[in-house]
Amino acid sequence: MSRFITSAAVGIAMAASVSAAQAEPLKVAIIESLSGPQTSTGRLLATATEYVLNNVNEQGGFNGDSIVITEYDNAGDTSGAATKFREAVADGAHVVVQGASSAIGGQVTEDVRKHNIRNPDNPVLYLNIGAEALALRGEKCHFHAFHFSTTAPYRTGPLVKVMQQEGELGKRVYSINQNYSWGKDMQQAILDNADEYGYEVVDTVLHEVNRIQDFSPFVAQIKSANPDSVITGNWSNDLLLLMKAVGDAELDVTFGTIFMDQPGNVANAGDVAPGNYVANSSNIELLENDFPEAYREATGHYPVFIEPGAVNGISLFAKALEQVDFGGGDIDVNKIALAMEEVSIDNGISEMHVRKGDHQAVMPIVVSRVETGVKYPVDDTDYGFKPIEVVSAENAIFPVQDSCRMRRP
Repeated sequence: MSRFITSAAVGIAMAASVSAAQAEPLKVAIIESLSGPQTSTGRLLATATEYVLNNVNEQGGFNGDSIVITEYDNAGDTSGAATKFREAVADGAHVVVQGASSAIGGQVTEDVRKHNIRNPDNPVLYLNIGAEALALRGEKCHFHAFHFSTTAPYRTGPLVKVMQQEGELGKRVYSINQNYSWGKDMQQAILDNADEYGYEVVDTVLHEVNRIQDFSPFVAQIKSANPDSVITGNWSNDLLLLMKAVGDAELDVTFGTIFMDQPGNVANAGDVAPGNYVANSSNIELLENDFPEAYREATGHYPVFIEPGAVNGISLFAKALEQVDFGGGDIDVNKIALAMEEVSIDNGISEMHVRKGDHQAVMPIVVSRVETGVKYPVDDTDYGFKPIEVVSAENAIFPVQDSCRMRRP
């Protein structure tokens, strides 16, 4: 079922300038994994999106009315996403937000592209707040898709760089990832960085996605390979259960991860959690503003995992809305997209903007390590994520891919 979130107070406040009959409300469809094994990620992405847009509504909304926010549960699969996209379009959505799973992101971005070809006068925007496959910025790139998450090379390079500097990468690296676009990108990034950072990839494993209930056989394989470190892009249940198996086996090997900060991973790893690494586009330990407390007041928890990055991406979208004025009339999605290419925000760590060539967000990467003595401990433990180094966007980001041939309106 869809869930609409509006602010009645905003409608009253805007009535003096634009009547409800005249104003066209901006409709945002959150097509997320809100049931199934990816719910732990999809729910947080939806929460982050709603946090920003609800704040916009509290400050007066957009185009003379509240932004209408609708949740659609794709149930964690591409067919569900395709069905929910059609429902969202039928409901009049101007913008689609999605992030949990690159496979689903690939479905959504293609649905948006094809819809816009058939309906050039009624296009839809896709705001990608979590899907990280390179193909989304490459052969699948298009003008109406914006990518506020990173990619495998964007994170893996800084991750192994800092681990090497800290003396915890070693010469023997084990790669374990999920067998789909994102996991394959991760495996390739791990291999691509081997020469520069002086390690051998002793084994590569691609496993089924969200179907494995017991990772102990994989942990046994890691142990037998005798690596100095393990690099993984696993997320959702596939990282939670991997960390549980690692903790149960008391495997004393340093993990370099992309999503260790997902709730539950530190607790699952237990005594072997300290010393593991994560590379992300944010870390609230570095923030000196009131965002962490404001988010906790609104949602009941501090922003974690993919939430800060999603908030930053939707905040850039909200900043673009400030630059366009439709006077309560018809909403021009193309003008919103053009405004998004021009604006920037301060994400609390650095300036953030969108690269015009492929609509990839440009932002630094924070490499952090699980330690005690942090301001925001996680999982009801004493551990949290201590920032080790902020790698600048210029030193982290990948180049625009030749396969991205964006056609502008």
